[in-house]
Amino acid sequence: MNAWFVTGTDTGVGKTLIATALIHRLRERHARVAGMKPIAAGSHTLPDGSTSNEDVLALRAAGSVDAPTALLNPYLLDAPVSPHIAAKKEGVLIDIRKIVDAFHALRERSDAVIVEGAGGFRVPITDTLDGADLAQALGLPVILVVGLRLGCLNHALLSVESIAARGLPLAGWIANRIDPDMPEQAANLEWLAARLDAPCLGDVPHQRPADARAAATHLRLPEPIMKGPGS
Repeated sequence: MNAWFVTGTDTGVGKTLIATALIHRLRERHARVAGMKPIAAGSHTLPDGSTSNEDVLALRAAGSVDAPTALLNPYLLDAPVSPHIAAKKEGVLIDIRKIVDAFHALRERSDAVIVEGAGGFRVPITDTLDGADLAQALGLPVILVVGLRLGCLNHALLSVESIAARGLPLAGWIANRIDPDMPEQAANLEWLAARLDAPCLGDVPHQRPADARAAATHLRLPEPIMKGPGS
């Protein structure tokens, strides 16, 4: 199955940039590629009066599947805070089964799907469930975005341990150089490469503004990920 769950070592590490970059690369080999954001926190009003989220709009724009918003983004929360807090304040009950059903419906329309989680891997989505529960329910291989900044080594190892504890395969990790002033970036990357039991799928330089198409050129996706119909 050509679908992956994209998570990050923390919030603000560029998951959407990397997720959209992955979509651009996958479109080189697949006609129908979709980006899904199961839970988005932080909405704004569009010119037509509807509401959406910047991440959802970016994933839709990068993809090539004309799917209903209900499949691409089952839960849109207004407040840009942790999903469990926003959902409680807005009286929304997040049901993982609804997300899983939407994913399967989207998969039927697509050749490849990138699912972007909210925040880090263990971000709470209800009082009793978190992002790891969602990833486990979807049962997808995980791609970890490591935002290169101080603390990323600890966050990367903890994330990888949590992914393994849920029985999910780590398809690979992608370094995103979000802090251009971080010292010893090369040494940090070397340390991660020696300790993470998964391939590095890319090293994305700092960008301002962020450009998913440019980021896509820095991804090194192996054939098992890139393989298209007939491969």
